[in-house]
Amino acid sequence: MQSAKIFSGTGSQQLAEQICKQYGTKLGKVNIQRFSDGEISPIFLESVRGDYVFLVQSTFSPAENLMELLLMIDAARRASADKVIAVIPYYGYARQDRKDRPRVAIGSKLVANMLVAAGADRVITMDLHAPQIQGYFDIPVDHLDSHAVFIPYIENLRLENLTFAAPDVGATNRIREIASYFTAEMVICDKHRKRANEIASMVVIGDVTGKDIVIIDDICDTGGTLAKSAGLLKEKGARTVRALITHPVLSGKAYENIENSVLEELIVCDTIPLKKESSKIKVLSVAELFAVAIRNAYENKSITNLFIHSQRRDK
Repeated sequence: MQSAKIFSGTGSQQLAEQICKQYGTKLGKVNIQRFSDGEISPIFLESVRGDYVFLVQSTFSPAENLMELLLMIDAARRASADKVIAVIPYYGYARQDRKDRPRVAIGSKLVANMLVAAGADRVITMDLHAPQIQGYFDIPVDHLDSHAVFIPYIENLRLENLTFAAPDVGATNRIREIASYFTAEMVICDKHRKRANEIASMVVIGDVTGKDIVIIDDICDTGGTLAKSAGLLKEKGARTVRALITHPVLSGKAYENIENSVLEELIVCDTIPLKKESSKIKVLSVAELFAVAIRNAYENKSITNLFIHSQRRDK
């Protein structure tokens, strides 16, 4: 009889266990072997013949996480799984989504090609850096939205002068949607970069005087942009500044930048495990959201009710 089985790569073990707990099943048994030269060889320790196989793995650095997922997809396909679904809470290389200068790769398209070539039938992911990346796939993509876990948290804060801030112009649409839900105002931090991860200048578009600012974004990498945005908002008169970021990449001096910033707190999702704890960083789990998406994919049901646009906005 066809069944749904959930397996995990080494990069998302904790989240996968929580997803299984929410789903009401046990995590499937797989052995990820590594040879002395670093090569990866996944082996499923139970039959998946004729089953829906869900493989949970975020593809954050190092690149072995992506390679591990590709090999697991191939192993499941060769083991005669009926459907192989890649569950990628954090889709790495998503920031390489276009040719913004000559002679560069479009990494997010290449990764999509590799997932399809490996044999994935569907992808379930969350908060792609650019939503149009869904179009890079020739298979269905369920693109989940972290607003489903952020909205209840913001509501519980009961902020008096709630205003949302986009850390850059590219995040405007994301901010506009959640600001509309709360019937709140929004401002934009317009930045100009010298090069990747280095800001040349930044200005605030909009009035933040006396406001309780909530910055929303999909990725926090080095934390430099976030810390500078928060500091500038404070300088312009904001009462409080906090940030809700989906994917805690947190590389380089990120923890130091966050700790030394004026942020009240940084709320992140568990799409990527934290490298260490921080007094300013709090984690919200997306396990229930992915468990529902997995169940609906298995049962061929809609996932529309998981998105902000399907919820009431008459606050």
